[in-house]
Amino acid sequence: MLHTGRNERAVVDPSLLDGLAELAVRVGLNLQPQQDLVLTAPVSALPLARAIARAAYRAGGGLVTPLITDREMTLARFEHGTDAGFDHAAGWLYEGMAKAFEGGAARLALVGEDPMLLSEQNPAHVGRANRANARAYSPALAAIAGFHINWSIISCPTEDWAGRIFPDLPASEALLRLAQAIGLTARLDQSDPVAAWKAHNADLARRCKMLNEARFDALHFQAPGTDLKVGLADGHAWLGGATEAQNGVVCNPNIPTEEVFTTPHAARTEGYVRATKPLSHQGSLLEEIEMRFEGGRAVSARAARGEDVLREMLGTDDGAARLGEVALVPHSSPVSQTGLLYFNTLFDENAASHIAMGQCYASCFENGATLSKAEILQRGGNESLIHVDWMIGSDAMNVDGLREGAEPVALMRKGEWVRA
Repeated sequence: MLHTGRNERAVVDPSLLDGLAELAVRVGLNLQPQQDLVLTAPVSALPLARAIARAAYRAGGGLVTPLITDREMTLARFEHGTDAGFDHAAGWLYEGMAKAFEGGAARLALVGEDPMLLSEQNPAHVGRANRANARAYSPALAAIAGFHINWSIISCPTEDWAGRIFPDLPASEALLRLAQAIGLTARLDQSDPVAAWKAHNADLARRCKMLNEARFDALHFQAPGTDLKVGLADGHAWLGGATEAQNGVVCNPNIPTEEVFTTPHAARTEGYVRATKPLSHQGSLLEEIEMRFEGGRAVSARAARGEDVLREMLGTDDGAARLGEVALVPHSSPVSQTGLLYFNTLFDENAASHIAMGQCYASCFENGATLSKAEILQRGGNESLIHVDWMIGSDAMNVDGLREGAEPVALMRKGEWVRA
C-alpha cells in the first residue's frame, strides 16, 4: 500500500487510492449521471482527490469542483492575522456551495490533514474563527444535515496525519500503517468491497429496523464513570449506513461507518457520563471529559486536558450544551479493533458508542423531510452552530432501551449487541 518515490519520499500505493476513490463515488456518494460534485480536500490529499475526479467522470458525473485548503496558509492566519480577522469567514463561498446544492450537486469531503495543526495556537482565536465559520457555513450545512443531497466523507492517508498517530515511527512506516488501517476499515481487504458494503449496510439497516419498531423513550448507558439516561425525541428515527437523501439517492455519508444513530430530546437527558477516548477538536486534544446533565443540559463539564477548549465549545450558543445525536457502536467494530486513536472523529466515533453536543439531524425524525424547523424543535430536536461527537462506549458499557411502565430491554452488554 506504499512505495518510495524518486526522492525517497513515501507515497501511498495508487491502487489503494483508486479503491478509495471507487468507494467514494459508487458507495459513499452513489454519484448520479451528470450530477455535479463539490469536493473539498487538503493539499496533502490531492492524490486521492485526483483519483476521485477520475472516478467521478468515469461514472458519468457532471462537473467536479475542487476546493483545496493548505496547512501553511491556515497557520499563517493564526500566526500573523489581525485580531478582528478571527470573527470573519468567507460567507460568499458557503453561499455558493448552498446554491450548488440547491441545483442538485453532491458533496464529498476528504479528510487527512494534521488533526492537531492548531494545537499550539491561541484557543480563543481558534474558537472565534470556528464560530464565524459555522455561522457562515449554516446555509450549506442545512442541505447536508437535512439530507437534501447525497453527501459523504472519506479519508486519505497523509504523512502529517500518520505522524500524529505513530509519532515514534519513521514517516514511511507510519504512512504505511495508516494506509493499511484505512484500507481495512473501508473493507478494501475484501474481494469485492462494494458487495461487502452492501452486506454491511444491510446489517445496519436490520438494527435500525429493530430500534425503530421498539419505540424506546430513552436509552440508559451504564459503565464506570457513566450513569446516563438519554431521552429520545418525539417521533425520532434511527439511521445507519446507507441513507436515502431527499433527492432520492441512496448514499453512505461516512466511510467508514459502524454506527446506528438517532436524535435525543433536547430536554430529557439526565445523569453523568465519562469519555472513553480523547477528543480532537479545533486542533486541541481534550482528554478525560466528564459531564453531568440536568433537564437535557450539561450543567457541569470538566476535562483533564483541554478544559478551556471544552468550555469555549459548550458556550458557542444556547444549544451547544445539549445533545444533538446519540449513537450505538459495538466495541468489536473494525475501527475499534485496530486499537488506534485516530485524532479524527470520522474514525474515532466509529470505534465506540457516542453522543454529540449541538445540532440534531432533521433526517433522524419520522418524515423528517416534511418537518419545519419549528416542528423539529417542538419534537425535542436541538439547534446549534456546532455538532461535536465524543466517545463514551467501551467493552464495559451496558445499554438498555427504556419505555415508560415497562422493564428495561438489554441492547448492549460489555459493549456488544445482545439483540439482532
